Amino acid sequence: MCAETPDYKDTLFLPETEFPMRAGLPAREPGWLERWNRIGIYDRLREKPGRPPFILHDGPPYANGHLHIGHALNKILKDFIVRSQQMMGKDARYVPGWDCHGLPIEWKIEEQYRAKGLDKDEVDVVDFRQECRRFAEGWIDIQRDEFRRLGITGNWADPYLTMDYHAESVIAQEFMKFLMNGTLYQGSKPVMWSPVEKTALAEAEVEYHDHQSHTIWVKFPIIGYSDPAFDADWIALQAHPNYRSEDVGSFPSDRRVELTVEVMKARNAEWQDEVRRILADNPDYFSLKDAKVVIWTTTPWTIPQNRAVCFGPDIAYGLYRVTEAPEGSTAKPGEAVILADALAESVAAAARGATLERVRDVSAEELGALTLAHPFRGIEGGNGEWDFDVPMLPGDHVTDDAGTGFVHTAPSHGDDDYQIGLKYGLPMTYNVLEDGSFRPDLPIFGGQHILTSEGKEGPANVSVIKQLAYAGALLAKGKLKHSYPHSWRSKAPLIYRNTPQWFAAIDHKLDDGMGTYGDTIRSRALTSIDQLVKWTPQTGRNRLYSMIEARPDWVLSRQRAWGVPLTCFVKKGAQPTDPDFLLRDPAVNARIAAAFEAEGADAWYKPGAKERFLGDDHNADDYDQVFDVLDVWFDSGSTHAFVLRDRADGSDDGLADLYLEGTDQHRGWFHSSMLQACGTIGRAPYRGVLTHGFTLDEKGNKMSKSLGNTVAPEEVVKQYGADILRLWVAQSDYTADLRIGPEILKGVADSYRRLRNTMRFLLGNLAGFSDAERVDPADMPELERWVLHRLAELDDTVRQGFDAYDFQGVFQALFNFCTVDLSSFYFDIRKDALYCDGPDSIRRKSARTVLDILFHRLTTWLAPILVFTMEDVWLDRFPGEDSSVHLQDIPETPQAWRDDALAAKWAGLRRVRRVVTAALEIQRRDKVIGASLEAAPVVHVRDKDVLAALKTVDFADICITSAIQFTGDPSPNEAFRLPEVDGVGVVFEKADGQKCGRCWKILPDVGSHAHAETCARCNAALG
Repeated sequence: MCAETPDYKDTLFLPETEFPMRAGLPAREPGWLERWNRIGIYDRLREKPGRPPFILHDGPPYANGHLHIGHALNKILKDFIVRSQQMMGKDARYVPGWDCHGLPIEWKIEEQYRAKGLDKDEVDVVDFRQECRRFAEGWIDIQRDEFRRLGITGNWADPYLTMDYHAESVIAQEFMKFLMNGTLYQGSKPVMWSPVEKTALAEAEVEYHDHQSHTIWVKFPIIGYSDPAFDADWIALQAHPNYRSEDVGSFPSDRRVELTVEVMKARNAEWQDEVRRILADNPDYFSLKDAKVVIWTTTPWTIPQNRAVCFGPDIAYGLYRVTEAPEGSTAKPGEAVILADALAESVAAAARGATLERVRDVSAEELGALTLAHPFRGIEGGNGEWDFDVPMLPGDHVTDDAGTGFVHTAPSHGDDDYQIGLKYGLPMTYNVLEDGSFRPDLPIFGGQHILTSEGKEGPANVSVIKQLAYAGALLAKGKLKHSYPHSWRSKAPLIYRNTPQWFAAIDHKLDDGMGTYGDTIRSRALTSIDQLVKWTPQTGRNRLYSMIEARPDWVLSRQRAWGVPLTCFVKKGAQPTDPDFLLRDPAVNARIAAAFEAEGADAWYKPGAKERFLGDDHNADDYDQVFDVLDVWFDSGSTHAFVLRDRADGSDDGLADLYLEGTDQHRGWFHSSMLQACGTIGRAPYRGVLTHGFTLDEKGNKMSKSLGNTVAPEEVVKQYGADILRLWVAQSDYTADLRIGPEILKGVADSYRRLRNTMRFLLGNLAGFSDAERVDPADMPELERWVLHRLAELDDTVRQGFDAYDFQGVFQALFNFCTVDLSSFYFDIRKDALYCDGPDSIRRKSARTVLDILFHRLTTWLAPILVFTMEDVWLDRFPGEDSSVHLQDIPETPQAWRDDALAAKWAGLRRVRRVVTAALEIQRRDKVIGASLEAAPVVHVRDKDVLAALKTVDFADICITSAIQFTGDPSPNEAFRLPEVDGVGVVFEKADGQKCGRCWKILPDVGSHAHAETCARCNAALG
């Protein structure tokens, strides 16, 4: 180009936008939050009429600490759903809530008291509860700000709190429904107990960690054999004419029947010698009287509470004799033991390599006829505590997977044991106190701790093992590392302990008029899981179903102070089985509910409360007031009643469209809500359940402060902004565990920048666009109509993805569209027309019309995910105090835009384009050309249909070359090819002509027009 060539830069329609390339999210996001609050976005959305409701009921986080990355994941997913459903035409209300009662807060206040030298038990209970309330209020304010900073929409001005007076009143009323419908009962049974926290725990409050336990193999002596069938057979045999009492009188009494049969079978003079030979060859075959039954346990401290030994009726057992016992082994040569055959070898190994010889089978009938002695029977210092018979009982829970095939049974310290105890009338023991110690008057072991108040092992296990050794009852001992229950709050090990607790009987038949889905809580829950709830992912159904199918009754009571009390009274002197044990009076219940509504649950603890609630209808001296508090899972399980049912912004039918929490809530909130609602409304309180995985570090390890691999939401927001954290959630498969860390976040930030550049291109090239420019799709070039086709496809993908909560799928589809279809293809091609065509060019107006359509769809499709960035994009184009992308709906996309034939044609064109651009890239790499506009390649295409299609479009524009030629001739050897695109070859040729000073295309006509050094198109544009 000569020196006199004019500078045409100012004649181009270059992008105009103040939208910054650098987002500056950490500094700018708080301003948008303040703006949304100022213009009342959430309330304005509620004013849109005629929209069907969509209710995502918030599972309440606990109000006792800063948010962790799991909180962020959970709330961001909820926000994706609420915002996307709202933008698809629903009235998506979201009421955030908090769980406020319970042990963690109570514990914090106790710690504060201890630091001040105060004794909690000496503080007035109402004052203590007020301290707990203030503690929770402080953390609610902190967490609310932290959640809002993540861009979470919702009714933050009026959240729900389980400690609100109305909530406490409703929780009490929901409990009293259990009281009135007969499901509430007081039982003495083993429950998970925390000696550290001195309270019972529900399964939802238990987590499992590796723990090293003592293991012992204990010998129970056989002291009797009784079988009614044996006695009847013996009487019949005595009446047989061949029977002679003097011949069998010396035989072992427990096998006389069998021996007498042998005698009768002989029928000859030598029969006595034959019987004596059998006895001599098999000295242990006919008698079990000297044998011992061996059990195995990982809880030696439960041996003093043993009341039975269980066997498996279908397990193969044998009588074994110890033939050799190495030095140091507690096994004794010559002693006989009964073991499951599958486990005899492992028992011998545990006894330091003792040698066992199998003598004979032992049948289930024989085992059931045995009576055992407790291993501490007659022990010195035992004072007769254990001088009772121990029965052998069949149990379906017994296996031969580990141990000995026999289960030592302590009904007070295990659910299987308890069920066996109920079935066979075994006595319960009360040897273990609330602090994890044995009762002081228990012989030998009195006062010894199983677990200390710090959660450490006490002396009880070792003491029991030593006494078993002294008694000669220890066959072997060892240690085992295994999964063991721990409190999820104190992280300390738990024990099963028999205590009087209040339970909800989930198999109690209900006559409450709500039997559509079953007549018990369990049957209603299982039917709800199968028929009424949509599970995302579907595996959630199986998990909750199996849990509820097998679970025991619900332990409702806790021995604490901060919570909603079990608002019931029991008759003094009555037994739990007596009909009048519990007071069931609707008038009393109504007084309690009214008092709680006005004063909160503190009313239960104020002086004169019993007299106030019982009124003149009942003599207060005849009743005891229950002061246990409800399991906090009952609180949160009841939220459907005071949030979905009672609030103006709740649900029209009292049900939620969705509950969404982590997978741990199958044993937590999903579970307790299901049980609670099935007892009070007859079905699940939700129509859908979505579960997400846990958060891990980049290497897939569990996050831990001690490992230094935690990722705090606050730090991510400070460094990158909340939208990056939200984008990380959108890019992840939340149905599995999610990884996060510095390198992952860098990758997320890179994806964000690419999306931001797409939106910036739209804004820059839409400057000054108005409806006057708009072109009807029918009048657009094929390329624009292809983009509209893609938008119609994507509209289905986005809507279906949002409805299926598949945010990863939605984001991947949109990201690929933006980066591949738009930035690398459509935008790349249409830059020339947008910058260089004249204002009246149908091509340019069509492109700007499509950019406007893209703008409205991409901003609304991405707004639920990138809440701050899409607001930034929207306001750049539509500023104004009341303007917000979050007040918009996703625009309807005409299905008429779909054109599958056109899409198939352009798929073929794009395949050919790939070969051309790859061929030119080699020329650019080799510095033959500097830009693709310097090229005019020859394209050899074998397929006639594709060749014909290429000739219907301006393929030079599509390949961003100045010219292009097509031929059906075979590709020459030097032609460039791509293996994956068969039948296409490209021969490079340079463009012929001069470079246009305005559009930079190299064309033969440049220099022949009025405007110097321009092509015909640019000359016309300049006028």
